[in-house]
Amino acid sequence: MIRMFASRAGRLLIGVWFVILVTSVTGVNIIPVASKHPGGTSTVKVVLLNSTDGLAHQGQQVTFDVLTTVTDRPYVRLDCYQNQVWVYDQWAGFYPDFTWPWMQTFPLSNSMWTSGEADCTATLYYFGGRGTKDIMSIKFHVYA
Repeated sequence: MIRMFASRAGRLLIGVWFVILVTSVTGVNIIPVASKHPGGTSTVKVVLLNSTDGLAHQGQQVTFDVLTTVTDRPYVRLDCYQNQVWVYDQWAGFYPDFTWPWMQTFPLSNSMWTSGEADCTATLYYFGGRGTKDIMSIKFHVYA
C-alpha cells in the first residue's frame, strides 16, 4: 500500500481524489462550458424600418427584434465601421419599461457618418455583476 502512494500513479490518484473532494464540497465547477450562457436561447434580427429595396442603406433607420431567455433586461449596441474606422454607435434597452423607447430606432447616420457604406455589428448584452455581459452578436452591411 505504501509503495502505491510512493509511485507516480499513486500520487496522481491522490491528486485526482483531492480535486474531486474540494470541488464537490465547495461547488466549484472546473469543467469548461461550451456556451457563455448555458440553457439560454437568444436571437437578434435587424428590422428595416424605411427600406425601399429590402437592404439597409446609410441614412435609413433600423430597429431590432430581440428574443432572449438569458435576461429580462436585454440591450442592443450597434457599432458601424467604414474601412475599419469606427463611425457609429448607439445602444438601447429592449424591454417593456425601458426609459427611452425612442432610442430603439437606430438612424444609420450621424455627424461622423454622413455618406457611404459601412459594416455594422449589433451586440445583444445585459448588465450583470461588474459590467456588461455580451450574449451574442450579428453583423450586417449598410449600403450607400
